[in-house]
Amino acid sequence: MSSGKVGFDNEKYLKMQSEHIRERIANFGDKLYLEFGGKLYDDYHASRVLPGFEPDSKLRMLMQLSDDAEIVIVINASHIENSKIRRDLGITYDEDVIRLYHIFSKIGLYVSSVVLTQYEGQRSVDAFQKRLESLGIKVYHHYKIEGYPSNLSRIMSKDGFGKNDYIETSRRLVVITAPGPGSGKMATCLSQLYHEHERGLNAGYAKFETFPIWNIPLKHPVNLAYEAATADLSDVNMIDPFHLEAYGKTTVNYNRDVEIFPVLNSMFKRILGESPYKSPTDMGVNMAGNCIFDDEAVCEAAKEEIVRRYYATLCDKKKGTASDDDVYKLELLMNQAGVSTEDRKVVSAALAKEEQTGEPAAAMELPDGTILTGRTSELLGACSALILNALKYFGNIDDSVLLMSPEVIEPIEDLKINHLGNNNPRIHTDETLIALSICANTDENAKKAIDQLEKLRGCEVHSTVILSSVDERIFKRLGVNLTCEPKFGQ
Repeated sequence: MSSGKVGFDNEKYLKMQSEHIRERIANFGDKLYLEFGGKLYDDYHASRVLPGFEPDSKLRMLMQLSDDAEIVIVINASHIENSKIRRDLGITYDEDVIRLYHIFSKIGLYVSSVVLTQYEGQRSVDAFQKRLESLGIKVYHHYKIEGYPSNLSRIMSKDGFGKNDYIETSRRLVVITAPGPGSGKMATCLSQLYHEHERGLNAGYAKFETFPIWNIPLKHPVNLAYEAATADLSDVNMIDPFHLEAYGKTTVNYNRDVEIFPVLNSMFKRILGESPYKSPTDMGVNMAGNCIFDDEAVCEAAKEEIVRRYYATLCDKKKGTASDDDVYKLELLMNQAGVSTEDRKVVSAALAKEEQTGEPAAAMELPDGTILTGRTSELLGACSALILNALKYFGNIDDSVLLMSPEVIEPIEDLKINHLGNNNPRIHTDETLIALSICANTDENAKKAIDQLEKLRGCEVHSTVILSSVDERIFKRLGVNLTCEPKFGQ
């Protein structure tokens, strides 16, 4: 299913996008609140569905505006309470807030504060606040508003935005970002517009959202992949009715932006006397659709992502963190995109290996279309075996060659069984790579194998069982696109 073709011009994107953001900043006087949708840093979803898009593109663009910009990171208190996971990194949202703070600060971007949205005094949230404050980070609280987003009178009152903390900012451009969707970025921006107006300042709002892409078809696979990525939020792509009415042109937006637009429009009228925007599409500055040069490659990549999201949702349902409705939505999206699980070649290969051996198995598709498999043995788990087989393939190392010395493996097994209380002596992926690295000091083939690790990036893998968090994290760090059957191993 995977072609590995590039279909997106990243350099053109950086140039066009930065120009449009500068133009929007110039349209407002005292301050612009710029909502950064999606991931500001390491946007792996975008890089998967728009092959050629670099995960740090948004950050590179923001660096050009660093002297005028400050960053406010927003996190939903319920995401802290429920330990919501950022799937592409395998870490919780609260851990990602701290990770992002350190990343931005290290490269010279000013992070002025963190906002805890929908705050209700949760104990775990208060503990997280103390952790932030110990790092010297200012923390603000925003609260749930009854009737949001439709009850404008309440929202624009002391019982609405008025009860939220006012976020102290010092620069002309305030970038509002978050670990993931549903964090409350837009509500934070709107709250600040209200507070700025109360203080006699003219502030503006704009949105930098990569998906859905407004100037490609509603049911384009890239836009369907966005719905797949946000299935747990019940986001739905839709034609922007305000834009159609104002300009007679069909553009794509999504339900939350369409729902909130009347609120934002009314707020602008109260603040500026008139609204600068006629539609949710007008609010955005997204130029991604103009930088797709190979639609076929982009469509294929997006379809692959939809199938991967389907498997992830099946596994989440098995773990009790997703519902039947989430699964049904992904099935519908696969139907709309014209894909099925059969299109993911590694699935049938892994299942066939499992049936042949009677044990959990895994399969990998390489960029050249080659399919490799890994089986469970007394020594190695299926994924460890699969990684070694792939490194041998890339390094042109004969399959019969033993890459890891028994003198290295046996102490690891002894440690696991006799000292750490494990019943299973099999070597996991992290242990395999450590053992291989040790052997590389004295063994030429092991060193050659280690040197091939970067070639795993972008490969497709399917496991016949849900992997441990350790194995899953290793695949993510290697840049491998992983799916699993929704069943637990023994």
